[in-house]
Amino acid sequence: MTDAGEEPTPAAPPGAAEESQVVLVAGAGGVIGRHVADEYLRRGTPVRGLSRRPVTGARWEHLPVDLLDREAARTGLDRARDTTHLVFGAYIERATTEEQIEVNTALLTHTLQGLEDAGAPLRHVTLYQGGKAYGAHLGYFNTPAKERDPRLIQPNFYYDQEDILRTAAARHGFQATMLRPEGVVGYAVGNPMNILMVIAVYASICRELGQPLRFPGTHAAYDALYQVTDASLLARATVWAGTEPRAGGEVYNITNGDQIRWRHLWPVFARHFQMDHAEPQPVPLAEAMPQHQDLWQRMVTKYGLVPTPYEDLAGWSFGDFLFRSEFDNVTSTIKARQHGFADCLDTEDRFLELFDELAADEVIPPVV
Repeated sequence: MTDAGEEPTPAAPPGAAEESQVVLVAGAGGVIGRHVADEYLRRGTPVRGLSRRPVTGARWEHLPVDLLDREAARTGLDRARDTTHLVFGAYIERATTEEQIEVNTALLTHTLQGLEDAGAPLRHVTLYQGGKAYGAHLGYFNTPAKERDPRLIQPNFYYDQEDILRTAAARHGFQATMLRPEGVVGYAVGNPMNILMVIAVYASICRELGQPLRFPGTHAAYDALYQVTDASLLARATVWAGTEPRAGGEVYNITNGDQIRWRHLWPVFARHFQMDHAEPQPVPLAEAMPQHQDLWQRMVTKYGLVPTPYEDLAGWSFGDFLFRSEFDNVTSTIKARQHGFADCLDTEDRFLELFDELAADEVIPPVV
């Protein structure tokens, strides 16, 4: 995370950047895109970011392009005509499966067409998917899920995007890699699918109210196995995929490498926030938490927090979905390890580090 006044990261020493890469990150304002852009910059690689609105503290060139508009995409992407690596993390939520397929395939198609029209020397595209590829949004599924598991009969925009990308890669001669994280954890304002912010803001409000920390989901979800993917780890996997010859045309599950049960983590979270811990109490966050908007505004003033719009802080519906998933959600990461990406993190430790970072950046109140 960076502050608006932070100095740009110094260029890496000569030879530190991957040879002749110019990276374009679509969805650069999201939790994935922001971390990927920062990781490439840290390595001295030129980066441009596509997002609908400017990103506070961004140290890369921002291209405000509407990817849903084919002509706007063609015009805007002419400024990225030297792109060698596309990292595609753009996503728009829609109410129905059909609408999701329509808008998200349009985002990818218009991006690829815009770069093609610009004559970009594209060598690699990274596309993000996730547990929905295995049916995690539908209910119980085969675990640990492996990349070779067959597709489901249920329509899914992941499948359509992958087919579009593979066809374009075969036609134009670039490589493509699909990465499947689960429960991406990291800070980005306005990203609804971010369980870190759900937990951090929920705990901060409970603490301010003098209440114990209760898991707001079901008892079955409290005991189910789950795993998450740290956004910084996913960023490193993205850089690896863009240069690893074996990654061309492949799909990889990318997670921290361990499994968790919320039953074990929530008492740890309570201690970290210096709160009492109590047994789970199912509460629909999407109904309950918007009622605390005025309280949060008072907390912003009281603790000198960054004045982020409350509705952009956390995706309560996403929290409800995860905290009511009453089945194991685990994927195998063996394939990525076998192909050379063996990075891993301790999820419990990483959550606590990220809570501290959020407090240090004045996103949530300090724990004193």
